[in-house]
Amino acid sequence: AMLNNILAFILLSLLTLLSISQVLSQGVNTVQDVQVLCESNDIVVVVEHDGAFTGMIYPKGLSKNSSCLVEYNEVGDSVTYTLPLKSCNTMSTDVGDGIEYFNTVVVQPHRRLVTNQGRGYHIRCRYQTHEKTVTSLFSVNPELRLLDNRLATTPLMATAAMPGTMMKIYAGLPRENKVAENVKIGDLLTLDINIDDQEIYGMKVTDCVVRDGLGWGEQQLINSEGCPVDYEIMGEFLYSPSKTTAYVTFQAHKFPYTASVYYQCNVRLCLKIPGGCDEVPPVCGIQGNNLIRRKRRQAVKKEDSPTIEVFSGLYVSEENEFEVEQATTPPEQTVFSKDKICISPRDFAIGIAIAGLILMIAVIAAILILVSKRRRKKESSTTGSSIYSGPYTNTAYSHSS
Repeated sequence: AMLNNILAFILLSLLTLLSISQVLSQGVNTVQDVQVLCESNDIVVVVEHDGAFTGMIYPKGLSKNSSCLVEYNEVGDSVTYTLPLKSCNTMSTDVGDGIEYFNTVVVQPHRRLVTNQGRGYHIRCRYQTHEKTVTSLFSVNPELRLLDNRLATTPLMATAAMPGTMMKIYAGLPRENKVAENVKIGDLLTLDINIDDQEIYGMKVTDCVVRDGLGWGEQQLINSEGCPVDYEIMGEFLYSPSKTTAYVTFQAHKFPYTASVYYQCNVRLCLKIPGGCDEVPPVCGIQGNNLIRRKRRQAVKKEDSPTIEVFSGLYVSEENEFEVEQATTPPEQTVFSKDKICISPRDFAIGIAIAGLILMIAVIAAILILVSKRRRKKESSTTGSSIYSGPYTNTAYSHSS
């Protein structure tokens, strides 16, 4: 009976262990597949699970931001998350045939807590830049326009390939050719904007702003005349003689609640005909107005000037943020250390349960062995003895009279 009880206890322990492992494995939905769709203004991330998903998805570092974080409650096995190209920590880099946008998206299987069960996915979208065609309408002087009306002629149309436009932010001066990615507050940066070198178009940089990428903060840097708004933040652009390149140096700055900053400018094209780019570069007054007034006989109307929007972003940290991070978690130790073994809490709990069960079985086996040995000793001592149940007579003390 005792042996049967022990076997029943072992069987019950095994069933308990299996149920615990099953609960642990079912507590987290497993990501089966992640698909990325590159749209014109967004990156669409489709996450497929093995069951209904309850949790949240957000860009890495923005778990507290409601505009970039999306919560899901018992959504089907396919979850769609939209990531904007120009905010929410999405950054860009130049590649050979275009531009590539990248971000890290965290899929967290809990709606309120950030746990180690979340998984991060590095998302990339590459966009090829194609040569565009722009049609510009010329307005000639009144005398020629009157002559056109008399002769019943049509307005002149000029069709030319729109030049490629690029914005880059360099660490230090442009000649160092080091693209800024992670910088500190106060570091020297250069905002460089250029169009393809050709003989048709020049350019003028206007309406530059810096944004936080969260929709909370925005600061104007350059106004519609191409002049600085606050010289302490950003000064005037310097233009090349061909008027196809402009750059300005400034000190790195950021918003107090996020490390990501995004710069956006408008590039207004002008035709390199006599007088077409007379306002470039602008001569800025104290009030931020352009002191040059165009004296033109033949010029492109301002409202007809093609305008291209350029955009770039980077991370700006506090002054000692990187030093503390390197001192506390060196990358080579956390990633390439051979003396450390990483185990997830779920696997660790299952391992502890299995080890405890093995130890319990070993103790029970030892008890069974001891009980078996005692029984054998008792049986051997019983078979070697004899018992007399008859009358007892002590002859040593008997006597006769």
